[in-house]
Amino acid sequence: MSRHLSFLLLPVLLVACGGEPATKTGEAATASGDYERGPHRGRMLRDGNFAIEVTIFETNVPPQFRLYAYKDGKPVKADEVVPTVTLKRLDGETNVFTFKSEGDYLTGSGEVTEPHSFDVDVKAEYAGRTHAWTYDSYEGRTTIPAGTAKDAGVVVETAGPAVIRETVQVMGNVAVDDNRRAQVKARFPGIVRSVHVQQGDRVTRGQTLVTIEGNDSMRTYPVTAPFDGVVLQRPTNVGDVANTNTLVEVANMADVWVDLRAIGPDAEKIMPGQQVKVSSATGGNSAEGTIDTLLPLASGQTMVARVTLPNTEGRWRPGMAVSADVTVASRDVPLAVKESGLQRFRDFTVVFAQVGETYEVRMLELGARDGEFVEVLGGLKPNTPYVSEQSFLIKADVDKSGASHDH
Repeated sequence: MSRHLSFLLLPVLLVACGGEPATKTGEAATASGDYERGPHRGRMLRDGNFAIEVTIFETNVPPQFRLYAYKDGKPVKADEVVPTVTLKRLDGETNVFTFKSEGDYLTGSGEVTEPHSFDVDVKAEYAGRTHAWTYDSYEGRTTIPAGTAKDAGVVVETAGPAVIRETVQVMGNVAVDDNRRAQVKARFPGIVRSVHVQQGDRVTRGQTLVTIEGNDSMRTYPVTAPFDGVVLQRPTNVGDVANTNTLVEVANMADVWVDLRAIGPDAEKIMPGQQVKVSSATGGNSAEGTIDTLLPLASGQTMVARVTLPNTEGRWRPGMAVSADVTVASRDVPLAVKESGLQRFRDFTVVFAQVGETYEVRMLELGARDGEFVEVLGGLKPNTPYVSEQSFLIKADVDKSGASHDH
C-alpha cells in the first residue's frame, strides 16, 4: 500500500445472516458485539415490553428476512404482528419489505440482495400500537478522502457497454518488408574504388554508397541509394570486382512485417482482416494492426499470417521475437467492467462502487471475458462508477476495518 495512503475507516455493522449476525467493529465495539442478540442470534429491537428480532436467513434459499416477535420476553404469534422493513442503500436505492406469517416467524416479501449494506428502518404494528426502530448495517464499505485516493493512484471508471473479444495467442518474428528492400548493384562492371557506408548507417535517396571504376571507360561513377533507408548489409570492400554481385543492401524500415506462426486448430481460426495486438518478447513495446495475408506455403501444421506495422520510431527490429493476440471473434455486451478492477470478497468476485468519497462492494455475476473486459450479468447497475485501478487498496482498507459477514 502507498505510504501516503491513510484511509478513514467507517465502523462496519452487519445484519445477521443464517441466524448468525456480525458485530460492529472499531473502537466502539466490544468483544461480544454492541447490540443485543436474540434467541435466533439476530438483532433484538426493543420498545418497552415489546421486541422484534431481525435475522436474515439464507440456508438453501435466497437471503430473506425472518422476524420473531416477543412481549415480556415471550414469543408472540406471528400473525398478530404487521411489520415493514425499509432498506436505504448507499446509491439511493430503497427496498421495502412486507411480511407474512409462517409458523412462529414472519418472512419478508423478497430477496435481500447483496451487498447486505444499508440503513434500516423497522416498523411493527402490534395490539394497536406502532413500534419503530432505525439502525445502520454496513459491510464492504469504507470512506477515503478524494485527495488520498488520487495520491494512491485509485482510478474510477463507469460500468457500461464493451466489446468482448475471443483471441488466439501466437508467436512470431519481425521481418523486413520486402517491398521496401533493395540489393544495390553496379550498373557497369568494374572495380570498387571506395565504400562510403557501414552496416547500420541511415542513408537518403541519391546518397553515394559505393564508387566504381568502370572496366570499359576507366572512369569512376557513383552507386547511389534508391530510397531513404538503413544499410542492412555491405558485402563489398575496396578492390572487389563489381559485376552482378550485391554491393549494398538497403531497406526502408518505416514499415515492417510481423510473421506470426499459428499451429493446429488455432490456425483454422485465423484469416485476413482480423485485428492483432503485437507485443515484444520483453513486453516493452506493443502495437495494433490487422492481418494482411496468409502465406500460401505451410510447414506441417504451421500457418504463417503476416501483419504490417508502422515503425517510424524504429522500435521494431528485424529478427525480434514477438507474441500476438489475434481477435478471431467479438461481440458487444451491454454491461462490462475492466478485469483489473476485480477483487475477491467473501465468496464473491466484486468491484468497488464509488459514491462520493465512499466505496462499497458490488457482488458480481460474470460472463465472458477477454483479459481486458469481463461481462457483468448481475450485481451491478449500468453507469455505476467503480474502481478500475488500485482496487486492492480499497479491499485492504475494508479488510483493515475487520468487517465480516456471517452466513
